[in-house]
Amino acid sequence: MSDDTAELEARLAAQDSFEPPSSFVEQANASDPAIYDEFEAEWPECWRAAADLLDWESPYDTVLDDSNPPFYEWFTGGSLNASANCLDRHLDERGSSVAIEWIGELGETRTYTYEALHREVNEFAAGLRSLGVEEDDVVTMYMPMVPELPIAMLACARIGAPHSVVFAGFSAEALTTRMESAGSEYLITCDGYYRRGDPLEHKGKSDDGVAGVDHDVTSVVVDRLEDAYDHPMADDEHDYDELVADHAGETVAPVSRDAEDMLFLMYTSGTTGQPKGVKHTTGGYLAWTSWTSQNVLDITPEDTYWCSADIGWITGHSYIVYGPLALGTTSVMYEGTPDYPEKDRLWEIVEEYSVTQLYTAPTAIRAFMKWGEEYPAGHDLSSLRLLGTVGEPINPRAWKWYYTHIGNEACPIIDTWWQTETGGMMVTTLPGVGTMKPGSAGPPLPGVDVEIVDVSGEPVEAGQAGYLTVQKPWPGMLRTLYQNDERFIEEYWAEYSDVDSDDPDDWVYFPEDGAKLDEDGYITVLGRVDDVINVSGHRLGTMEIESAIVGVEGVAEAAVVGGNHDVKGQAVYAYAITEEGAEEGKELESAIISGVEDAIGPIARPEAVVFTPELPKTRSGKIMRRLLEDIANDDELGNTSTLRNPEVVEAIDQKVNAD
Repeated sequence: MSDDTAELEARLAAQDSFEPPSSFVEQANASDPAIYDEFEAEWPECWRAAADLLDWESPYDTVLDDSNPPFYEWFTGGSLNASANCLDRHLDERGSSVAIEWIGELGETRTYTYEALHREVNEFAAGLRSLGVEEDDVVTMYMPMVPELPIAMLACARIGAPHSVVFAGFSAEALTTRMESAGSEYLITCDGYYRRGDPLEHKGKSDDGVAGVDHDVTSVVVDRLEDAYDHPMADDEHDYDELVADHAGETVAPVSRDAEDMLFLMYTSGTTGQPKGVKHTTGGYLAWTSWTSQNVLDITPEDTYWCSADIGWITGHSYIVYGPLALGTTSVMYEGTPDYPEKDRLWEIVEEYSVTQLYTAPTAIRAFMKWGEEYPAGHDLSSLRLLGTVGEPINPRAWKWYYTHIGNEACPIIDTWWQTETGGMMVTTLPGVGTMKPGSAGPPLPGVDVEIVDVSGEPVEAGQAGYLTVQKPWPGMLRTLYQNDERFIEEYWAEYSDVDSDDPDDWVYFPEDGAKLDEDGYITVLGRVDDVINVSGHRLGTMEIESAIVGVEGVAEAAVVGGNHDVKGQAVYAYAITEEGAEEGKELESAIISGVEDAIGPIARPEAVVFTPELPKTRSGKIMRRLLEDIANDDELGNTSTLRNPEVVEAIDQKVNAD
C-alpha cells in the first residue's frame, strides 16, 4: 500500500459524514431542504407532485382514500395506462432517443429507441391479443435479462393484463406454484441464456413448471440461444419472433386502467413457506417509482442510467423499467455477470456508455473490493454523477470504498431501504439535500412517516435499536396479497395496529426489519428481526455484528449465525471472506474479535471465526445462514439445491471439522 493510499484510507476511516458536492446540488432535481417540512405540512396532498409526473387519461378525484384501512387507495377516480406513460408520451420529443441499451453476455448489443421500443411493444401486444390474452388476465414471465422481458411487461400493461415475473433462476416448482396461485394461463419464457459464455438451457425448466399446473397454458418462447439449442415446439407454444412478425406494423390502443387496477403481481417469500403474491396497482405505483427515480436517483431524460439488478426482482421492475422509462431516460440492461470475461466488465460498460448513475448491491461492491481497486482504476468513470446501493445495508467501509474508487469522492451515494411490498424507496438521503452517513440509510423520504419503536410500539430514544414501522400510507404501497386479504393484514399490519379500528391513525405497517435511530433522525437498518442471535438473553442483530467484522481491514464479507452453547444458549459463529492480499490466520482472527467487541461489546464476541473463500448464497445473492448454522451446530446439512454455489457448504464443513 502506497503512502498516499494509506493516508487517504486513514482520512476516510476517521470521517463519519459527507456532504454532497456543490456541483451536484446545483443541478439536482431536488435541492431545497424545505421539501421535508412542506411535504409534512401538506400530507397527503403533497403526493400530487408524484401524480403530476404522469399523463392521466381522466383526472383523479381524491389523492388518498383512507376510509377502509389498511386497504388504502390512491388517486381514486383517475385512469391512465402505464405503457403509454413509458412510451407514447415520449415519441414527439424523444422518439429517436435511446430507451434501452442492452448488452449481452457474449458482448452483443441491442439499442432500442423509444420509437423502436414502442413499435415492438405494440406488435407483441397485438400478438398476445391474438392468443386470447384479455384485460385482467395474469401473464407469467419466466425470463432472464433479455430485452423481450421489458417489452413483454409493457405489452401486457398496454392491454391491461397484469404481469407476474418469475426470476429465471428459480426452479420449475417455483414457477408452478406461482402460476397456480395467480391462475395464470399464459407464459412467456425463453429457450435459454448465457452464463460466463456457456449456454444454459431454460426451456426444460419451463416445460416442467407448466406440466405441474392444473390448467391449460399457452406459451410464447423467445429464441435466445439460436443454433446453440434446438428444441421442439408444442401446439400450445409460439415462437416470439414469428408472433411479432405476424403482427408487424400493428398498433394497439392503450387500455384505460383505473388508478387502482392491478399493474403486476410479484411473488415474494413468506414465513409459511408459501410465496406471497404482492399486488401493485397502476396509478400509485407508477407515480411512486417516477417520483423516487426523479428525486432520489436524480434521473433526467438526458441521462444514461444503469441499475444492475435483475428484472426478476422488484428493483428491476421499479428502477430498470417503470421509473426510468416513465421519465424518458436511457436505461441500461446487462445480461451477464460482473466478472465475465474479466473483473472490470462493469467499469468497461460505464466507460463505453458514459453511464451517469449506477445503482447496485452491497454484495457486488464487496466483491469489487475483494478483486481490487486496479480494475475500476483502469477505466474512465468520470461520467458518473450519482451512486446508489440497494438490497441490504452497506457497511461503512464498503461505502467509503465505493465513494472513493468508483465515485472519485465526487458522487453522492444513496443507500436505500425499501421492499417488494413498498414498491420503491422509503428511507434514504435526497442526494441534493442531505448529509450522507456511511452505514446509515438516512432519514425517511419527504412525506414518508417512519418510526423506530420498541416491543410495545413506543418510539425509541436516539441511539437505541427497535423495530422499523411506517406510520402512514404512501402511494407505492402494496394494496393486498393476491386473493388473500386476511394474510395481508396478518403479515404486515397486525403487530402494532388496532385491527378492529376504522381510524387510519390506528394502523401501522410493520415490515419486520430492525433498525437504529441516531440523534439526527438517520436510520441504520440492522436486518430482519428474525435474523437475531440470543446470547445469554441478549438479542444481537446479525447485521450489526457483520458490519463490525467487515469494518476490520482485510475482511471483504462476513456472515454470522448462532450456534448452540451450553452456557450462553447461543454463541456467535462468524464466517469471513478476506480481501485480495489479506492473510487468514490468528492475527486477523484477533482483529475481528476485537472489532466486534469494540463496536458492540464483549457479549457479541465470536465463539469462532471461520475463514472461507465463499459464502453459501441463493441465486438472488442472499446468504443462506441456515446452512452455516448447521455447520456451527455440527448438524446434518440441509438442502442446498437452491444455492448457486452448493459445493462451498461441504468445503466449509470439512474445514471446520478438520480444525
